Amino acid sequence: MFRAFPRVYANTNISINLSNNLLSSRNVIRNVLFRSISHVGNIGLGKTSRKMNFNEKRKLLVNVLKRNFTESPDPEVTIPSKPITISIESHKLLINWQDNQTSKFHNIWLRDHCKCENCYHHKTKQRLVDTFKIPEDIKPLSASPGLNGIEITSLWDARIEDCPPTVQYEDVMQTKEGLSNWLKKIDKYGFCFVDGVPPKVKETEELAKRICFIRESHYGGFWDFTSNLAHGDTAYTTLALKAHTDNTYFTDPSGLQMFHLIEFEGKGGSSLLIDGFSIARKLKMKYPEAYKVLSTIRIPTHSAGDSDVLIQPTPLAYPILNHNPLTNEIYQIRYNNDDRSTLNRLTSEEIESFYDSIRKWNKILVDKENEYWVQLEPGRVLIFDNWRVLHGRAGFTGHRRLIGAYLNWDDYRSKLKISCLSRQEIEEAL
Repeated sequence: MFRAFPRVYANTNISINLSNNLLSSRNVIRNVLFRSISHVGNIGLGKTSRKMNFNEKRKLLVNVLKRNFTESPDPEVTIPSKPITISIESHKLLINWQDNQTSKFHNIWLRDHCKCENCYHHKTKQRLVDTFKIPEDIKPLSASPGLNGIEITSLWDARIEDCPPTVQYEDVMQTKEGLSNWLKKIDKYGFCFVDGVPPKVKETEELAKRICFIRESHYGGFWDFTSNLAHGDTAYTTLALKAHTDNTYFTDPSGLQMFHLIEFEGKGGSSLLIDGFSIARKLKMKYPEAYKVLSTIRIPTHSAGDSDVLIQPTPLAYPILNHNPLTNEIYQIRYNNDDRSTLNRLTSEEIESFYDSIRKWNKILVDKENEYWVQLEPGRVLIFDNWRVLHGRAGFTGHRRLIGAYLNWDDYRSKLKISCLSRQEIEEAL
């Protein structure tokens, strides 16, 4: 299960995100090709305009490893420079190049040859991924040229519990590489844990600021709350919270959200994470008309629990599923049924279509196979993409103190790009 969305870090002109139905993992094709030299003609670079012998393949791979993918020192070996089109067949990813060559990448092969830390042991040089658990029908949802390569992103479900993305606090705070790795994981999976964080306000706030400034809202800046109803929102109670995204009532919902449970004396309160893009894809496949309805009908939302607050977005309503008008790819989910306002601007036919579609959405959303439940604890910070990942909470008893923050989407994306690309690469892509 795949989805494509902007990715900005690649070491050559071809990079790809490899994954299966459990989790996603990024890798650079040059590493894959290096270990698959004998197969280049068929499954590595795919079918080209002419057959290459072994020496030509080796020379091609050497150039890839040197990151020289725009011209070849050997005039007999044509190396594609820029993709014209990228398309997806039932079992393959096809890249058409400027020189009329076509490269074909089999979906299972791509997944099987992933060299990320979760799928490949870089010290022993051995595969960790279970080849036989890769679905036979695995395929990208979409793919597109990126700043430095081809961008493909995967979706996940409850089985990501086996290997959730995680980084260490000291690495993030002390090195640029650690920060970059953290941002990449957030970008790739939609969420990431940071372990080893001191269970204190100061250190947690400093961690958030490694990405960008903390966003102020009617809840304050860096927040620190318990179940004391300090604000008129069910988050400030002990009640269970169904899967939702935050800030649906903002014109610009927060991009990232950070949680750190620093005190807990009670029972319950597990956190729920769901890949919203995975839910959207399943809806589109099973109920295409419902997907269309939730992508077009605009739903009004509000925040009015505090006596001095009445927040509504401009315009007053947005679809639940929002798409990039240039690529038609889904980029944002705005869903919180509790914050939905009166549906007083829809026709009778639209009302009927909406309720039918939202029931189908919810049916997939509450399927246990899509739910990743985890108990937060002091020392472990959770950060997630609020435009992609829905979150919730089980009800709880006792004292529970949670600290955290909202971060802006654009500022997060800026730090991601700055951390992963050179200034020259960024300027060349503008």
